[in-house]
Amino acid sequence: MDMALTPEDREIRERARAFTQAHLFPHELEMDRTGTLRPEVVKSIEQAVRAARLNAVNHAMDVSGQGMSMVQQCLVNEECGKATGELWAYVNQPPLPLRDATADQIERFLKPACNLDLHIAYSITEANAGSDTSAVTTTAVKDGGDWMLNGEKWFVSGINYCTVVMVHAHVDGDPDKPAVFMVDRDTPGLTVGHSPRFMMGGVDEHPEMTLKDVRVGNDRLLGKVGDGLDITKEWFVEARLAIAARCCGMGVRAAEEATSFVVNRKQFGQPLADFQGVEFMLAVMATRIMAAKSLLYRIAAEIDAGLERKLIHAKASAAKLYCSEEMGRVVDTALQLHGGRGLIRDYAVERLYRDIRVERIWEGTSEIQKLIIAGQIKKRGLGVYSELS
Repeated sequence: MDMALTPEDREIRERARAFTQAHLFPHELEMDRTGTLRPEVVKSIEQAVRAARLNAVNHAMDVSGQGMSMVQQCLVNEECGKATGELWAYVNQPPLPLRDATADQIERFLKPACNLDLHIAYSITEANAGSDTSAVTTTAVKDGGDWMLNGEKWFVSGINYCTVVMVHAHVDGDPDKPAVFMVDRDTPGLTVGHSPRFMMGGVDEHPEMTLKDVRVGNDRLLGKVGDGLDITKEWFVEARLAIAARCCGMGVRAAEEATSFVVNRKQFGQPLADFQGVEFMLAVMATRIMAAKSLLYRIAAEIDAGLERKLIHAKASAAKLYCSEEMGRVVDTALQLHGGRGLIRDYAVERLYRDIRVERIWEGTSEIQKLIIAGQIKKRGLGVYSELS
């Protein structure tokens, strides 16, 4: 298997790296201290995203995306993931299932989203439903030619600035009839409620949302009734691969910060980097990073080579599980190497420590990923994970 990056891949990586360092890193402390960025700063970042040709890297060029391969998308997410405070969220990636929308929906939603003229949130989780989407109680009932939506959603990430929200609901309350609807944020009956304060702080708020007799036309149904679970699974797969890539970026940055610190910090007359205990910590961090990136980019290359859809779902879970867990350990080690300074919020490692913890939880906890992996082994055998494709 040829895992070497092409010249185009390298150019994309360097472009994403330059963008992140020039347009995201400078605003990390403002985001951490205030919980938001000034409107003029957000506008400048979005302009820079377009100028760097990093908008909608996951969509085709004919719908205003960048048409990047999965390897290239991971390179972008890895570099942007190095920025703390969820600033990577400004590098928009409209939900992949929109590629299968109707021509009208593509014009109304996908193309504007790719151009950063419209922002889309995705709502699945409820008080008693999350990874188990069959427990969703949000309903969609036909009313003439329209649909009436009712229910409550939790953790609707990004709804604080989005203009459209994708709602996972069950038609007539039947779990066998899942559906996804495109709902305008200002539709009567849609209200945003309590917005909890989370351990990590950043671009996205994650509030509760209530739908009370929210009326939408049939043209807002994505796909057809019954497609909702497949649509949401596709979104989960995309999100899990992006998380894996971002985690690799966080791990790399944390290790770089720690390496620089121990090389320059002296104790007992010599740099910390010369102590064997510290050397071993650096070596383990480097090995974990190498292993995580090897797994991630192997899977990405397999996807680009035409990996079967069900196998993509199986392997995306392995990528999210391994990268989030192992890079969490890397960030923890990097903070430890900083000593007391690692607890100061002005240091990137402290912010990375808070940021990376959620990656083991959202879009499917580590335990859910293990269930998926174990289920695939039972159905398809260990070779799904132990053999090269």
